[in-house]
Amino acid sequence: MLKTRIVTAVLLATAFLLALFYLPPLGWVIFITSIATVATWEWGGLMAFGAAFRIKLGLLFALLCVAIAILEPAALGLATGFENAAWSLGRWLYIPAAVFWLLVAPLWLKHRWPLAKSVPGLAVGLLLILPTWLASVQLRQAGAPTLISVMAVVWVADIAAYMFGRTFGRHKMAPSISPGKTWEGALGGVVAVVVYGFLLSPKMPAVLSTHYALLLPALVLLAAIGIIGDLFESLLKRQAGLKDSSNVLPGHGGVLDRIDSLTSTLPLVALVWLTNLY
Repeated sequence: MLKTRIVTAVLLATAFLLALFYLPPLGWVIFITSIATVATWEWGGLMAFGAAFRIKLGLLFALLCVAIAILEPAALGLATGFENAAWSLGRWLYIPAAVFWLLVAPLWLKHRWPLAKSVPGLAVGLLLILPTWLASVQLRQAGAPTLISVMAVVWVADIAAYMFGRTFGRHKMAPSISPGKTWEGALGGVVAVVVYGFLLSPKMPAVLSTHYALLLPALVLLAAIGIIGDLFESLLKRQAGLKDSSNVLPGHGGVLDRIDSLTSTLPLVALVWLTNLY
């Protein structure tokens, strides 16, 4: 199992880095669309839909992405005029996503609401996956190193939370949702993100890099939102009776298992970035 997990991780990292640094803009859009399509197919599994409907759901999402690319190519970096087009499109996805993660998701976790197996449930899935897809495409316009630095916030938080949780963890955060998570681990993850963020602050927008009073709460909020994204997917899997969102990634589960925290953090980062850019 460990060997399988390591091999899969190496292959995933290699494929991702090659795509991130070497694919042209259209190739990157296709790459991210493929990943998001699988995530949408997995979302259908969380809603307990049958195999045929899940495939249709993934294909419909892919067609939606194709439609956006055709109608708004500049917003994806496929034509000139990125800045204005990116904000014109992005605000309609990022602001609702921010409202969901900042206000709705914490209440959802508190009350353990079930995922509606109907149009509202599909709408929640779209609200999670589509803004993440768009953020992954648009943030690459800031440069591949910038996008990977943003994603690394989640990785730093996860690694630190695991290490602190294993060493100091005593108090369970949400035992009925994710028994392995502790408050000590979460605190360690937040501290690690703050340290990481301050080290990168010279490369951040001026509004953050020159105002530490804003940077500190922004980093804490980003780390907290990442934890909420992780717990939210864990809750949905537990309610669906699933250990993983799928088994497409041997040793790692599914795509949603790997991007759960990114679904909550990337849209918020993209919103702040585009606001500053615009």
